[in-house]
Amino acid sequence: MAHAIETRLLRKVYPPAPKVKSSGVVALDALDLAVNEGEFFGMLGPNGAGKTTTIGILTTRVKPTAGEAIVAGANVVSDPTAVRRRIGVVPQRPNPDRGLSVLENLVFHSAYFGISRAEATKRAEELLEKLGISEKKSGKVDQLSGGQQQRLMIARALTHDPRILFLDEPTVGLDPQARLALWDILRDLHRQGRTIIMSTHYMEEADQLCDRLAIIDQGKLLALDTPKNLKAKAPGDTIVEVVFDRDASATLPDAQAIDGVSKAEVRGPLLRAYSRRAGEIIPTLIAAGESRGLTVRDIHLSRPSLETLFISLTGRKLA
Repeated sequence: MAHAIETRLLRKVYPPAPKVKSSGVVALDALDLAVNEGEFFGMLGPNGAGKTTTIGILTTRVKPTAGEAIVAGANVVSDPTAVRRRIGVVPQRPNPDRGLSVLENLVFHSAYFGISRAEATKRAEELLEKLGISEKKSGKVDQLSGGQQQRLMIARALTHDPRILFLDEPTVGLDPQARLALWDILRDLHRQGRTIIMSTHYMEEADQLCDRLAIIDQGKLLALDTPKNLKAKAPGDTIVEVVFDRDASATLPDAQAIDGVSKAEVRGPLLRAYSRRAGEIIPTLIAAGESRGLTVRDIHLSRPSLETLFISLTGRKLA
């Protein structure tokens, strides 16, 4: 199958802040990806994982430190103009021109790609109709809701009919209804055969929309597969998290000795235990802390899921 995107040993190191003695911040570390034509591909990870940097490089806004990236058959470093003509980009936060009307935003954007005003107006009106905001075309951007502004950004990204659509955390800040409406739009675009690359830290979003998922953290690729296969790799144990009022390191030997606990770890006040008998071990975990003079502040259970897979790979949560 042909690849719409391919990266090889992609690396990005940001320079340190002035007067800071450091070799820099490694945002990406030897990232290898291959995205198929027509695939809905997701990058799942917490804020700061390297997702936005990856999209920045693939859309030519960020220059890699090392490695290679090919997008729609063009090299992002040696032929960025060709890449930009073949892709559409939906930013993490809407950035339309607020001095223009909704329709004018699309028409003016089309001019960057040499599309005539008449053709651009026709395309813009068709896109606004498909995305359900045609009645707003003469109004200013500030009259749109958050969800409508994100639809405008998708319309803007599609004005030149790109082969690949990039979306960086497209539903951040949207209410649940607007989020579900946007999912329907993205599903429709995917059914049309368009390649879509989306970054997100929402598990349900990645699970519902993506053909394949890359789990990324601290610039490294940790896992890559279909959502179904990734969930099958999640630990079979339930994760029990007990938060105490202060450092819980002293409770670790007690927790590991509890019958039914397959694994236990401590991070500051957080005691995390893995067990297939979660309900049974909770009282014993609480007692272990109280015997050391600790007070329980919170208890949380996580069933096997993409979240528990991520926790097992990194030791921390997605959010």
